Amino acid sequence: MRVRQLTAAAAALLLAAVLGGCSDRPAPARPPAPEPAPEATAATGDVRPADRAAVRDGGTLRWAVDRVPATLNVYQPAATADSALLAHALYPSLFRPDGHGRLVPDPDYLAGAESTPPGQRPQVVTYRLNPHAVWSDGTPLTAADLIAQRAALSGLDPAYRGGHPAGYDAIDSIGQGADPHEVKVTFRRPCADWPSLFGPLYPAAETSTAAAFNQALAGGGHLGAGPYTVSRYDAEDGRVTLERNPLWWGDRPKADRIDFLAAAPERRLDALDQDLLDIAPVTAAVDRAVPPAPSASPSAAAPPAAAPPAAAPPAAAPPAAAPEAAALALRRAESLPGITVHRAAAASLTQLTLNAARGPLTDPALRLALGRAVDRRRVAAAALTPLGVAPAALGSHLLAGDQDGYRDNSAAAGPADAARLFDEAGWKRPDGGGTRAKDGKPLTLDLLVPAGSATAKRTADALTAGLAEQGVALRTVTAPADTFVKHHLAVGDYDLALFSWPAGPSPASEQRPAYAKPRPDPDGTLDPGSNYARSGTEEIDRLFDRAAGELDRATRLDLLQEADIRIWQLGHSVPLYQRPELVGVRSGVAGAGVWGFDWPRFQDVGWAVTP
Repeated sequence: MRVRQLTAAAAALLLAAVLGGCSDRPAPARPPAPEPAPEATAATGDVRPADRAAVRDGGTLRWAVDRVPATLNVYQPAATADSALLAHALYPSLFRPDGHGRLVPDPDYLAGAESTPPGQRPQVVTYRLNPHAVWSDGTPLTAADLIAQRAALSGLDPAYRGGHPAGYDAIDSIGQGADPHEVKVTFRRPCADWPSLFGPLYPAAETSTAAAFNQALAGGGHLGAGPYTVSRYDAEDGRVTLERNPLWWGDRPKADRIDFLAAAPERRLDALDQDLLDIAPVTAAVDRAVPPAPSASPSAAAPPAAAPPAAAPPAAAPPAAAPEAAALALRRAESLPGITVHRAAAASLTQLTLNAARGPLTDPALRLALGRAVDRRRVAAAALTPLGVAPAALGSHLLAGDQDGYRDNSAAAGPADAARLFDEAGWKRPDGGGTRAKDGKPLTLDLLVPAGSATAKRTADALTAGLAEQGVALRTVTAPADTFVKHHLAVGDYDLALFSWPAGPSPASEQRPAYAKPRPDPDGTLDPGSNYARSGTEEIDRLFDRAAGELDRATRLDLLQEADIRIWQLGHSVPLYQRPELVGVRSGVAGAGVWGFDWPRFQDVGWAVTP
């Protein structure tokens, strides 16, 4: 059985990366439009605006990361969220997401890009590379770089050890167009997610052979093509220093230098307080705060140091104490002198997953009743309000509330009267209340949550209280991050589980593995892959495949809405809310905060001009 590994991005709740592909299947007729979303919000993120005219030239920014990445190649197994962060400053991405999760061309790298219209075969995408875009040795970006990356990521050569992002396997050929700055990519089957390709793009020297690709991309001496280049890469000291790229052709970067400093989450508030950091994600510092020892003050600072300490695994707080410790940590973060805590919903969907292969949840009628019994607004309020994040409940498995195309499809799960659904499924409540039962067996279920997370604890408490009112008893079971997937989700050792999936700009391919119908291994064992709920249908798979190959945006969104409706009707899981994100930013730093779907425009981040 394949076991999905946790990524370093799983700081507060579980985050799992998902991959998929494009399709050549025809699209079905459009389904009726579901209900409009009552709680869709504005563009995700909370970033201090960066008017370049108001940002001074020069200065150094100190930016917290979990650790110095083992590689900057985001397609290698050792890559982390910090790998991706640094890669955005060092390497091209032909497209980048906007605040609503839509991929738009980055003019620093693209003068234009267009695909042949829907229905025309084969699909050909023509890229016009910015003629000023060059690698750090002065050579221009060319078709050769795209050709090498496609070879590395298509999965056609098993010697390349890395991920296979959606779309690369759909490419038939890549070649130069009318001049060296024009690149034509021909697909063997339609690929709606073609804008997500070549982001980031690595130089052919790093990807043209399996031996080159499989080497860890770390340290200096590597070609880049971003606003910054690496001047120091010191894993032992916990520091990566970036300096302005002297060959950068776009807007001149405002900061002379950015120091990415390894800082364990539990030490970041101390580091901000001691003026050792200027930008620091503090979600984990708050969410996983450990109650102070009886003799210690909650605001006691660690001894001064030249740099924040190297990352270390945070201690797991006792679940019962986590909310109180988290509240103290948040108050401390908000009171730090010269620090503003930016907060917003992240591009990540927290859901309650129902294990369809265990116990009474094998009955889809009971799963539907449970889904209807969950008060999503109550749960979102309990989880997010203490963090100062707007408590918007989610109604889609596939799209975030601030994402282009979002709709609330929860009505597809059936009548809102959960009590009636429980009764019809045979789970009756004793006269006078109490726990429902069927054939003498009470409806008591285990709820698996990440250990030491205050947000997970509040969510679990709200779920437990709300479902108890419907006659369902929950027993909370906690598991640390290193065993959450391998020992529980992957082997089906849970009834209900609380975790998050990332919401990306290409849901047709990115979300498919989470809902794909489980298939048997050669030995006959059912392999859930990344579908930990273990429920799926051929129809849902076809809808995802058709959406991944549909070039017409409106039709593609309709297919995704229909897939979401079918997931609701299957009783697979219950979307709850977008995972919260908190970032501490020092006064005077512009262009920083919570980016949501977007990522930093590094050339704009810097120190504001002093009035």
